[in-house]
Formats: sequence, C-alpha cells, structure tokens
Amino acid sequence: MESPAASKSQWFRRFHPRPDAEAALVCLPYAGGSASAYFSLSELLAEEVDVLSTQYPGRQNRFHEPCLESVRDLARGAFEVLDPLIAGRPFALLGHSMGAAVGFELARLLEREGPAAPLALFASGRRAPSIGGDRGVRFLDDEGIVAELRSLEGTDGRILDEPELLRLLLPSVRADYIASETYDAGPGAIVGCDVVALAGDRDAHVGVDEVAEWRDHTTGTFGLKVFPGGHFFLTDHEPEIASLVTDTLRAATRPGHPIR
Repeated sequence: MESPAASKSQWFRRFHPRPDAEAALVCLPYAGGSASAYFSLSELLAEEVDVLSTQYPGRQNRFHEPCLESVRDLARGAFEVLDPLIAGRPFALLGHSMGAAVGFELARLLEREGPAAPLALFASGRRAPSIGGDRGVRFLDDEGIVAELRSLEGTDGRILDEPELLRLLLPSVRADYIASETYDAGPGAIVGCDVVALAGDRDAHVGVDEVAEWRDHTTGTFGLKVFPGGHFFLTDHEPEIASLVTDTLRAATRPGHPIR
C-alpha cells in the first residue's frame, strides 16, 4: 500500500512505505523496466531508508500514458514531483543501465535547480556518459527486440513467450531503447555528488573499463564496485548492494541520528 504523499504522483511508488525515515533512496529502472524492478531491494534496505521507485510513463499503472523517448524528459518528469517526497532528507540515487543515465541527468537537475542535491549516485551497469554505445537495438523489429531481451536475461521468459503480454511490453521497451541509445550528455558533463559505479564482470554489453570512466563525471569522490555476473548482476547481489547503499547514507546522516 502506498502512502498518501506518494500516491499524489504516478512517478513514484513506495512498496514498503517509510515516509518518516531519515534518509531516502530514489531508484531508476532500466530500459523496459518498471518501478517493481526494485521491490526486493526496497524490502532489503534498512527500515530507516525510504525507497522511492520511479515509474516511467507507459507501463503498469501508467500504461495508458504515452512513453517518453528521451533520458532528459524522463529525468525532468521525476524531478518535477520529487521534492515533497524527499522532504528535506539526505538522499541518494540508484539507476541500472538506462536508469543510470536518467539518474545522472536527475542529479544534474537537482544540483542546478535544487532544492537539494543527492549525496551520491549509484550508476549500475552503464558505461560512462562520455562513452558512446549505440548498438541500434531501437531499429530492430519485434523479434529482434525480443532476442535482445532474452540475451540480457533480465526479463521473465514467461512474458517473452506470451504474445499478449509482449504486445503490452514492447512499446515501452522500444521507447526506452530510443531514449537510452540517443542519449548524449554533452561535453564536460559532471555532477558534484559522489558517484559509485557498479559493474558485472561478465557483462557482455558494458565493460568494466567503460563503467570505470564514470570517475571523470564527478567532482566528488568516486568508487567502483565489480560483482560476479552479467548485465543483470544487480538482481543476484541485492543484499550486498543494499548494504552498500545503507552504509553510504549512514555515513552522511546528521550526527546523533544514525541509520542502524
């Protein structure tokens, strides 16, 4: 059940409402993903962390809304409604794959236009903004898109085998690939918050060295964490990632108000 504050905006869902928590984590899904991609991570995080999972238009409870085909538009939509949900608390952003690009643009918006900047950006499974990676997936026919999703192993095979479910899924997947593959951060794009880059050591689409280049996109501290696994290593290592996020927020909370 969502809290009244979260229900005012379709952009965010709270699966384990903690609106009085001292810190917050904003999660941004990958291409074709939805807010529910972070359900289990939300469940694992400390009780003192309020998890806000982003729901892009065109899927689940926003199915009848038109999809957005720009990373900046996705970031702007989330930005416009985020402030009252953060409510002056320290917070971090976490995005996987396309979500890391959305998180980066959201961090830039927050730092430019306020009212508050994130403590950290966890950029997972995404090459640095300065590295091009357009594989032209957005130009594939439906069969090609499905083959891509199977190769990534991040979508339930039962959905890919069911024509009616595929019909509902494919428009958002294609729109997200348009957004992801046409994203250009521009020269010298940086954030002031800390960046923690996460990579899978067997990711066939994103190399660890490409993820490491996120170091050039922050004036804050930079860390690189490499996990065993392919592109969706995040799913297999949620307990470790939950601990990493909690420790980061714990270190930044006000003295006398620790996250336990």
